[in-house]
Amino acid sequence: MQNGSAMRLIDRFVQDGDRLFRWRSYFPLFMAPVLLVGLLTSPSLFSSGRQERFWEAFSILVALAGLGLRAWAVGSAPSGTSERSTVNPRASELRTSGVYSLVRHPLYLANGLMGLGLALFPAIWYLPMIFVLATLLYYERIAAREEAFLLERFGSEFEAWAGRVPAIVPSLSGYRRATMTFSWRKVLRHEFHGLMVIASGAFVLDAAQESWRAGLWTVDAVWLWFFGVSAVLFVGSIAIKKGTRLLGS
Repeated sequence: MQNGSAMRLIDRFVQDGDRLFRWRSYFPLFMAPVLLVGLLTSPSLFSSGRQERFWEAFSILVALAGLGLRAWAVGSAPSGTSERSTVNPRASELRTSGVYSLVRHPLYLANGLMGLGLALFPAIWYLPMIFVLATLLYYERIAAREEAFLLERFGSEFEAWAGRVPAIVPSLSGYRRATMTFSWRKVLRHEFHGLMVIASGAFVLDAAQESWRAGLWTVDAVWLWFFGVSAVLFVGSIAIKKGTRLLGS
């Protein structure tokens, strides 16, 4: 009876994950109301602007670490994998080397770090905790869906890999060099918007929080410049991608 219940629960996770897989790109939108309430109601935790700037810089470094992890995973990915598919998971081969020898779901870990960095940025004490819990519940079901697909697709090969590589907390002891040559062109082609997301988040969060405290529109020059440089790179990347073949097809 217990085994049957466990299987039904696993099946439910897979079914939920199948639905969430299609909408995973919109997950940050669900955090917007919580973030807005926090920005408008939480006092500053810092006694000086220097302390606050240090905290904000640390938060952005966390987000950039997530972007770097995405770049590593995508840049060493073979063709036919589902980095950005929102319909169904696909895999031309089971990836077990490089970052996938450290953790089974590096892209979800990377997304979590990017989101965590932005959740830390406004220094609202409860926001990172809510974000981490929501992220675990959300991606747990998507990961269950993907692993069910990989088990069906690769069988014992997947079981052996899953038995030695943790799902979400990396283990450095079993690292194996990636079999694919790293491609910066692939990273720039698929991940060029990531820096813009982080810069936009930092700019909007800081401007909203400081403007609310001051009672008038206030923009921090540091995050304005970060946003401006990122916007130039973003527009330039779109132009290169659409108008040339420098980044490939």
